[in-house]
Amino acid sequence: MKEKEKWLRLARISQKCTVTAGVVLAAALLIFPVQGPAAAASAQIDSINVAKTESGEAVRPESKKLIPLGHTTGIKLFSEGAMVVGFASLDEAGSRSPAEAGGLALGDIIINVAGQDVSSNETMAQAVASADGGPLTIKAKRQGKEVTFTVNPVLDGASGQYKIGAWVRDSLAGIGTITYVDPENGAFGALGHGVCDQDTGELMPIGGGSLMHSEVVGVKKGASGEPGELTGEYELTRDQGVLYQNANDGIFGRITDENVSQGGKALETAPKSELKTGKAQIIANVEGDTTQAYDIEIIRLYDDEDGSNRDMMIRVTDKRLIDKTGGIVQGMSGSPIIQGGKLVGAVTHVLINDSQRGYGISIEKMLETARSL
Repeated sequence: MKEKEKWLRLARISQKCTVTAGVVLAAALLIFPVQGPAAAASAQIDSINVAKTESGEAVRPESKKLIPLGHTTGIKLFSEGAMVVGFASLDEAGSRSPAEAGGLALGDIIINVAGQDVSSNETMAQAVASADGGPLTIKAKRQGKEVTFTVNPVLDGASGQYKIGAWVRDSLAGIGTITYVDPENGAFGALGHGVCDQDTGELMPIGGGSLMHSEVVGVKKGASGEPGELTGEYELTRDQGVLYQNANDGIFGRITDENVSQGGKALETAPKSELKTGKAQIIANVEGDTTQAYDIEIIRLYDDEDGSNRDMMIRVTDKRLIDKTGGIVQGMSGSPIIQGGKLVGAVTHVLINDSQRGYGISIEKMLETARSL
């Protein structure tokens, strides 16, 4: 059965946020409510009211040796437009919303309304209001292709404003783990799976984003049927890096704060062909601002036939980690896996019925994606 993921919403958001890493149920997608046997480790909050960070020139991992980091990080992502995440009737009869009746669908990325480019929820609302009830030409991206619709707004009696009955989202924030950093140019990869909208299940196309300093302040231990989770604090105004890409195999970008990887030892990376069952370690940040190596065992290897990012099954064997977290918990997505002194992959999921077991992606697959951007 194909694994499915879900990122639960975080507790709250402010200038310094306390967040709880969510539950994830899916093979390469994140943040959407479906049932499944596995859960991934990360966290999400809804729209965030902060300015986008300029990404600058993109860099790709080029060094033969990379620093396996294993430190948690706050993550904020901005959509390249406004993603449709729901519809609402605007009359007492419960009629279809104007947006849905006009052809818009969940997951569409609205990029232009009535000739005005949409870069946020606010710019979209302004464009709708400026039409003063007239028909709206709406351009959106659907599965990578641009589509055009005509939507007729309806006057909302409660607010006295014209609306199209669509819920949209322009940003997400959460917590995850940085897998590697290139010591030469700062290129990084994290999570080992993509970030998807919690309502639509769609991989969120990003128009920018950044990493933020974070610390782990608490742990909810995992148990059978109930994945555990890290609780962390991160600061929206203290950026550590910029994001370029949100892909099925992880999120990728460039570290801008060299303190993030300072003192880290770079290791060679191993191709998937060198992976083998047996002893290994993960590097994880489950307390404060520190990382530690914990013993695990790779108990099964998978081929690529199902097209997922599941390359291995792992089991935590280190009593220290089991006592602290119960095994693999939400927030550990991206924790690097080390075998034979080489970086071989990253943790991506935990089995819901067994918190000591989970899945991992090979570093080869993450790097192939990062270098193709």
